[in-house]
Amino acid sequence: MDETGKTYRLARERAPSVRALLRGAGLRPTRQRMALGQLLFGSGNRHVSAEMLHEEAMRAEVPVSLATVYNTLHQFTEAGLLREVSLDASKTYFDTNVSDHHHFFVEDDNEMLDVPEEALHLDRLPDPPEGMEISRVDVVIRLRRIAARRTLAD
Repeated sequence: MDETGKTYRLARERAPSVRALLRGAGLRPTRQRMALGQLLFGSGNRHVSAEMLHEEAMRAEVPVSLATVYNTLHQFTEAGLLREVSLDASKTYFDTNVSDHHHFFVEDDNEMLDVPEEALHLDRLPDPPEGMEISRVDVVIRLRRIAARRTLAD
């Protein structure tokens, strides 16, 4: 059994807490929501794309389509269980940590990491246009690895 299978097995043992989490968010704990919830919430805070979660589900032998994964992630987000972080029109991550925080995005690895809370301070935001209010501020700091620099001796 690979690591995902172990994670899923351990998460299944926590099924009552996933069931309670879903019910507490007003979602009916269907078989597919339970299975995806166990994969998502069974191993601490993390950032996943729909494709990543679908791949995990396939490895854990959870029969679910990619469309169902997308729908479930959006339902979980609307219910307040996930936070959606869009990098651009083609790349969206879902964060199990729904608190206000910011992110690093490692472009080379397509990996999202939390910025430590104390590391970034926004002292002033612009006033929103009339009739609008700021609902959330998302800062994504894009990172890339520094290529090994060649010296003159090389």
